[in-house]
Amino acid sequence: MSEYFSLRQRLAAPGITIAPGIYDALGSVLVQQVGYHVAYLSGASIAYTRFGRPDIGLVGMSEVAETLSAITERSGLPVIVDGDTGFGNALNVMRTVRLFETCGAAAIQLEDQTLPKRCGHLTGKTLVPKGEMVGKIKAALDARRQAETLIIARTDGIAVEGFDAALERAEHYVEAGADVLFVEAPQSPSQMRAIVAQFGGRIPLMANMVEGGMTPQKTAAELQDIGYSLVIFPGGMVRAMAHSARAYLESLNTHGTNQPFRDQMLDFSELNEMLGTDNMLAIGARYDAKNFEDTHD
Repeated sequence: MSEYFSLRQRLAAPGITIAPGIYDALGSVLVQQVGYHVAYLSGASIAYTRFGRPDIGLVGMSEVAETLSAITERSGLPVIVDGDTGFGNALNVMRTVRLFETCGAAAIQLEDQTLPKRCGHLTGKTLVPKGEMVGKIKAALDARRQAETLIIARTDGIAVEGFDAALERAEHYVEAGADVLFVEAPQSPSQMRAIVAQFGGRIPLMANMVEGGMTPQKTAAELQDIGYSLVIFPGGMVRAMAHSARAYLESLNTHGTNQPFRDQMLDFSELNEMLGTDNMLAIGARYDAKNFEDTHD
């Protein structure tokens, strides 16, 4: 068995941690089997897949908690959870943190947008006063039961108030005690380097790679060289899934059979092997009634 490292320990170690975005337990299985050590439960991806809606604040706290519970029951992978705005004021934040922590969150991300929020790479965002966000961060820290449950503070200030104001907000959030800092949607490599210049070495920094978003696309190695400790790819899996699923449906519509698409699919046996069906059935067989029948009658 490989040695276990908490998310806090991973972020304190050299190198960069990659957290692919997931939205269900199947995704957590795939992420773990490929060899990743951390996953990111994306609120946007829950909205896309569960409701077929955009990321504009339509997903509620209980819906995220339900999804998180299914993931952590299936996989022991540390999960960073998108907590949006905390779903209300500081009291809501405290309830959110306690609930998500109970459901197995390794880290909870909170942002300074107003409610309802929207994707950090959409326009038209608005922010709460920085003092209100500081209060939320402190409420989250007070609410958590375990110090290993990290609180990630996100600011969307660049798009709303400008880069310098975003850094000022971020400074307040670091001083409030956040464990990880996430300055969302820097628009150039120079802005990314400026974030690291101000905060690098003081707090782990998180980057967000969104295909077609506002931030220049960088590899994990490039982000590590800049000075980031953590990078999330929150919507990559759902965008890949949507692309592949549409191609499959178009093929089926054209040919009336799955055969032309067969080499791009798992077959029945391969899927069950991935899910560990035989192992589960073997475990269940241990508890079959025939094993406990009274043989002394």
